[in-house]
Amino acid sequence: MKLLAIESSGLVASAAILEDDILVAEYTTDFKKTHSQTLLPMIDELTRMTEQDLDTIDAIAVSKGPGSFTGLRIGAATAKGLALALKKPLIQIPTVDAIAYNLYETADLICPIMDARRNQVYTGLYEWSEGSFQVVEPQMAVSIDEIIEKIRGHQRRVIFLGDGVPVYSDRIREALSGNAMFAPPHLARQRAGALAVLAAEYYRAGKVIRSTEFQPEYLRLSQAERERLAKEELKITIRRMTEKDLDAVVNIEQETMQNPWSKQSFLDSLALSHTCFLVAEMDDQTIVGYCGSYFSTEEAELPLICVKKEFQRRGIADKLLHRLYEEMKQAGISRLFLEVRKSNKKARKLYEKQGFSYLGTRPGFYTSPKEDALSMRLERIPIE
Repeated sequence: MKLLAIESSGLVASAAILEDDILVAEYTTDFKKTHSQTLLPMIDELTRMTEQDLDTIDAIAVSKGPGSFTGLRIGAATAKGLALALKKPLIQIPTVDAIAYNLYETADLICPIMDARRNQVYTGLYEWSEGSFQVVEPQMAVSIDEIIEKIRGHQRRVIFLGDGVPVYSDRIREALSGNAMFAPPHLARQRAGALAVLAAEYYRAGKVIRSTEFQPEYLRLSQAERERLAKEELKITIRRMTEKDLDAVVNIEQETMQNPWSKQSFLDSLALSHTCFLVAEMDDQTIVGYCGSYFSTEEAELPLICVKKEFQRRGIADKLLHRLYEEMKQAGISRLFLEVRKSNKKARKLYEKQGFSYLGTRPGFYTSPKEDALSMRLERIPIE
């Protein structure tokens, strides 16, 4: 097996050739040049120095994101162009996974952080267990404070790496004290070599795609897109959830929630007569949020409410709750209960604004990671 790996998700530009579990060559720079200037010359130099013929490779591995929008597009164009010309498949590797793969068989959690600006990071949590690389928390775009809170829930030492370390190391040390460590420079950035070795595992498992199928995964909208959306007034319809909605709902659930519900869990709940599951739908029938509630004789429970990440903070959760209150009123119910992770400050702020009060703490209520839950109650729904 012979793979060509391409990494361009951040400031680092890197290319590597892996053959039969030997890293034949790797070319990496972390310098202020555009990837359009560096990637193809790097690949040309690798093949020239090692006397390789790209026709003999089995697949091309590429970092699929998240990361720099420009860098990912250049890497995608390079990989897709080569794959199309050589008639080879592509292997798409999550960027944050590949960074974490720089470290091997450590007993500590691994937390790559890429600086996404505006106090945001691209990150995830990983570990090694009995020689196997495990994704504890899949790659995500969150605030640095949010990932720190997730780490606190694991109560373990953590190794940080990535270009976000110089930006946030002081805050991490202050928050985590002796539980925070930082990878040395030769292991701290994206490397095509690590990406290639992880891609080999994907290749053996048959996880390859055609070049036409590849699309970068940005995890969040570009600044221009965010500014455009912020100016637009969203036209949202709230309606009852149906089985036809579940593929879209489960996708949002898996992208957003720490312990996502399965499709079967939603199906089981929809089959019950005393539930109220709602979706928030745009004019083009795109589902951007949902909630679910169980009704009893006098009260209701809210086990989940979720809004797609790029549509958060636009009042969609408020609209979902308002429609739920209407459904509760028709059923003669006035009280609503829920549990929320102690670290989930955004959700707590939403519930406080809605008029929920705190009842107490449920120790260790959540798992993966383990964390206490705060019980909250809305004594009277805000609808006359």
